[in-house]
Amino acid sequence: MKPGARILTLFLTLVLGLAAFFPAAAREPDWRPAEGVDLAAINADIADDVPTVDVGLYYPSNLDPKFREAAPLSGFIDEFEEAKRIFAKAGVQLNLLFVKTAEVDPSFFALRSTRSELEMPGNPFVNMYVAQSRDPSILSPEALEAFDAMIEKDARNDRTVYLLVLQNVYMTYFEDLDGGRNWAPKVVNTGGLSFPSYMYGSEIPRRLRGVITLTRHDGERNRIIAHELGHKLMNVSHEYKEQSPQHEIRAEGGLMLYGGGTDIPSGAEGRWHKERLHKSPYVYRRNAGGKKVWNPDYAADGFYYDPIYEGVAVEFD
Repeated sequence: MKPGARILTLFLTLVLGLAAFFPAAAREPDWRPAEGVDLAAINADIADDVPTVDVGLYYPSNLDPKFREAAPLSGFIDEFEEAKRIFAKAGVQLNLLFVKTAEVDPSFFALRSTRSELEMPGNPFVNMYVAQSRDPSILSPEALEAFDAMIEKDARNDRTVYLLVLQNVYMTYFEDLDGGRNWAPKVVNTGGLSFPSYMYGSEIPRRLRGVITLTRHDGERNRIIAHELGHKLMNVSHEYKEQSPQHEIRAEGGLMLYGGGTDIPSGAEGRWHKERLHKSPYVYRRNAGGKKVWNPDYAADGFYYDPIYEGVAVEFD
């Protein structure tokens, strides 16, 4: 073999070897507007100089037939319109930027939300929000790959909320078995997951921080989208008035509980939910010239006690 050919062979071998360690990036879906969705009618109530949040909805066209039957696109549109009504009562309007569909890599349909091997049990000496800021959740590699491929690149990615319909998104956390000595991992097949800043901080790339996954349609109450938007925009866990934050709370009254409630309370007795909503970096107003003027961004990665929430954060036990 001539020296030049030998060098070329060695080079190709090296390239192919490296490719095994660094697989090709996932193919980005060819998104197109979904048929039968009247954006103008959905957004007919949008007014200038009112606090507004931009939302986009992605619905893969090749979801499994049984899933599409249980969770049709029309069901998520109904949920979005219910979310509009709920947040309008709190003085914030939801603007639906788009509803898009495309064939998506089916390997994205089932994901782990976090790197579960890095999750820690609860800290008995501080509240949930402080513990999360010290040990934030870290996005799983497969979730990172899926979100990066599916969410289209845009100058305002970090200020937009993206509703991403998938089929199974699993979240792992630890359940206290006996007062803090023994813990067991609990895996939840979520109906919706908001990837909120109070849990992840900057562990989610800035471009992807607005993602919310949806894996179930609440045909009875049409409430899942509103609840997950509450996590993202108010930046709080499951809590309401006298009920302190927990991973799961089943009760009625507040939007942030598992139940049928839709209340977004205000003031100290309401844990400042409405006030935190209006401080969200995802909220903007249009000025007299029609330009979007956004709220200040997070000053410390967006955890619960981020400085933007000064005066509207509870000092929990």
